[in-house]
Amino acid sequence: MWRLPGSRAALRGVRTAVERHTRAEAATEKAAGAMERAVVRCVPSEPKLSLSFALADGSHKNMQRDQSEPLGRALSRIATNALKGHAKAAAAKKSRKNRPNASGGVASAGPGPESTAASEPVVKLYYREEAVAEDVLNVDAWQDGAVLQIGDVKYKVERNPPAFTELQLPRYIMAGFPVCPKLSLEFGDPASSVFRWYKEAKAGAAEPEGGGPSSLSPSSPSAGWTETGVNERVYTPSNADIGLRLKLHCTPGNGQRFGPSRELESVCPVEAGPGTCTFDHRHLYTKKVTDDSLIRTVSYNLLADTYAQTEFSRSVLYPYCAPYALELDYRQNLIQKELTGYNADLICLQEVDRSVFTDSLVPALEAFGLEGVFRIKQHEGLATFYRKAKFTLLSQHDISFHEALESDPLHKELLEKLVLYPSAQERVLQRSSVLQVSVLQSTKDSSKRICVANTHLYWHPKGGYIRLIQMAVALAHIRHVSCDLYPDIPVIFCGDFNSTPSTGMYHFVVNGSIPEDHEDWASNGEEERCNMSLTHFFKLKSACGEPAYTNYVGGFHGCLDYIFIDLNALEVEQVIPLPSHEEVTTHQALPSVSHPSDHIALVCDLKWK
Repeated sequence: MWRLPGSRAALRGVRTAVERHTRAEAATEKAAGAMERAVVRCVPSEPKLSLSFALADGSHKNMQRDQSEPLGRALSRIATNALKGHAKAAAAKKSRKNRPNASGGVASAGPGPESTAASEPVVKLYYREEAVAEDVLNVDAWQDGAVLQIGDVKYKVERNPPAFTELQLPRYIMAGFPVCPKLSLEFGDPASSVFRWYKEAKAGAAEPEGGGPSSLSPSSPSAGWTETGVNERVYTPSNADIGLRLKLHCTPGNGQRFGPSRELESVCPVEAGPGTCTFDHRHLYTKKVTDDSLIRTVSYNLLADTYAQTEFSRSVLYPYCAPYALELDYRQNLIQKELTGYNADLICLQEVDRSVFTDSLVPALEAFGLEGVFRIKQHEGLATFYRKAKFTLLSQHDISFHEALESDPLHKELLEKLVLYPSAQERVLQRSSVLQVSVLQSTKDSSKRICVANTHLYWHPKGGYIRLIQMAVALAHIRHVSCDLYPDIPVIFCGDFNSTPSTGMYHFVVNGSIPEDHEDWASNGEEERCNMSLTHFFKLKSACGEPAYTNYVGGFHGCLDYIFIDLNALEVEQVIPLPSHEEVTTHQALPSVSHPSDHIALVCDLKWK
């Protein structure tokens, strides 16, 4: 009799076997008497383990048991549940036999096992063909490769197999735009999982009951679906797919074995795309990921959904934009296609809704090799993504400007200057702007580290002095990170700075100082004037120069976005051209059916000196 767990059963299964697996093969295996599956989830940090298996009546049983409980108690509970299942199955069988037959008579159930009182089935757990003692604790008893027997049915125990904890397709799918499923895995990773895409054999061929998405199942797609030939995580539907729904069949893996497969159908059919987008021509310059000597960097204000979906936005800010093109489901398709097409190493985003980061950006960019971090501001926030093959994240040093100014000794001198101007101080401390700072290390050369900063400064046209102070706080904090915490690492500072090249903020950044008599100190009138001189340590340059505009709406256009780089350590290899004025104004202004934001992404290739 087996009492203590030995080494785990050898891990089985290869990727090609899973890829060949079809519903017909599954049916054949079952007919041949292949064992059922009992899945055990047992995590050391949790007090309970879960056990999942199918009962005789076809229902699925999920049990939660204490890990420290003796096996005997768990087996007793399984026996009770199995007895109920057998009773249900027997009752159903008897009911079928008592239905009128074709001649009008009644088929008698007659004597048999189902007409007698059911007895509790024998329930045993075996490991290496030996029965496991009932005093062994659950945590030790339920080993990978063990066999659970319930009556005449045997179940192969799979302990902590790879499994999807979340799987979701986007609601709105367009031809020519990548479909990036949102997924979360336990005990597995996407790179080791198997994905297969199907489309309807014809429109409406496999419509699920109620018109909603089908239930997830471990079976392969039915005859109503045809293979697309795409076995990758991301699928880009073609014009031939318009009007058809998609199905994703995926099997979670971890490089050693596979877990239960699941299926997911799209709610809506593929729709036609908008045609040529403003970024399509730009993608001709970014077809491939850059080599290790370069860092392709993107800075982009996405236009938060919380701002796009207001009556003011629809009627005043963007009245020229088709209402459907302001919908998040539509814009997310454009954003995903644009960002993934840049093949960037660093992406700094502003105006990112938390749900957009989690449900859209992370799944899309992760599928293309990028990992991201998020910093909330108030209603939206900042996101920084980096290519995992090139960088690892060493640390994060995010701050809120007003909190840092009030409490961090680093800004004591600046606060003492600001205190002399109470009205201005009050306004500055009311602002919710934040700074996201990430320190990255090269995966190829551990001596190469970089400080990546990302921000979105206060927006109001009369807030010039507020932006000056926010920038002073930002640069002091970045210096602390890049000089004190990580001596002499270069800086890339991206963002929407809400400042044109003629403003004091821009002058301060590129020249290293701002005089106390600069006109921006009185940007909101004499009452809030706060004259002070500021200096900073860095030698910074706008990598993409000073474009005519990076923001183009009906009532304004101007250059507000920059990628500032440390000239001591970095140089510009290439600036990806912005869309032409004709492209930007095709639909009058931004956003539009072919452009998802009121801003334009800045993209450049940087090189270590």
